Amino acid sequence: MLNFEDPRAEVAADATESRVNVADKRIINGQTDVNQLVPFKYKWAWEKYLSQCANHWMPQEVNMQRDIEQWKTGQLSEDEMRLVKRNLGFFVTADSLAANNIVLGTYRQITAPECRQFLLRQAFDEAIHTHAYQYIVESLGLDEGEVFNAYNEIKSIRDKDAFLIPFINVLTDPQFKTGTTETDQTLLRSLIVFACIMEGLFFYVGFVQILALGRQNKMTGAAEQYQYILRDESMHCNFGIDLINTVKLENPQLWTDAFKAEITDLFSHAVELEYAYAEDTMPRGVLGLNAAMFKEYLRFIANRRMQQIGLDPLFPGVDNPFPWMSEMIDLKKEKNFFETRVTEYQTGGALSWD
Repeated sequence: MLNFEDPRAEVAADATESRVNVADKRIINGQTDVNQLVPFKYKWAWEKYLSQCANHWMPQEVNMQRDIEQWKTGQLSEDEMRLVKRNLGFFVTADSLAANNIVLGTYRQITAPECRQFLLRQAFDEAIHTHAYQYIVESLGLDEGEVFNAYNEIKSIRDKDAFLIPFINVLTDPQFKTGTTETDQTLLRSLIVFACIMEGLFFYVGFVQILALGRQNKMTGAAEQYQYILRDESMHCNFGIDLINTVKLENPQLWTDAFKAEITDLFSHAVELEYAYAEDTMPRGVLGLNAAMFKEYLRFIANRRMQQIGLDPLFPGVDNPFPWMSEMIDLKKEKNFFETRVTEYQTGGALSWD
């Protein structure tokens, strides 16, 4: 008897069998098609992506006229002006490093498309942040060469960048590839440095300083932009922590005692570097703040980050000397903290401060 079965049926059956199975998805070393976004396995990543898109903003929407007047008419002290310029000197480079780390490094190694989607949005956020710092520099008429070269010329800034760059370079190396315990730990180490130390610790002295200026009705345009950046970076940090914890869950063999001890040492060194930056940016008391207050704050932040990824706190018993910083992130509101204008830059007015 002749067989009249349609050969296309066999092809269709094979195609169905090769479709992505949710259970097969993995954050790293996944074997599924990274181009197939759905079905979702990591819904938390998709939800964070949607939340971040809802919080879209652009620097030029913020009015800098009052800042310009204060800056050019001597309404800021020399210490306050030093603080602003040091902040910009660090951040203009830091967010470029963050973007390079995502685009040229981390993205290639993550095999969960939901997580890749957030990373794409995060890379765009870093571009907006760099734009914001440039917009502030241009608005105030600062020496661009001085500000944009601070990472080469100011030791406290250079030391922080020098700490970060090796962890970025290892991922941006085109030859780097996960798949062994050693390389998987290398990726995990870099994820922790990037999310918990760079975005989760190294940015926080600067955030406190500029937002403290805004609380005193100074540099309110710059402070408004820093508030939006703080909200973005808080969400980036939270995504990174979820990413780290999921990698740990899927690859428990990576989380050895030796590895945990190494990460603890990195946190200890990072706190020292950020405290040195605090001393450099404010050698004298200013804005009711002084460098010593930041020692407690940085230890508090380091403990929090360590606990979020399952490490024992390094500095037991410390408290948060700046409880108002939590309000800057946590409050849900459609008008910014400094009451300079209603923020209506996002669709539907669904501004989220979570």
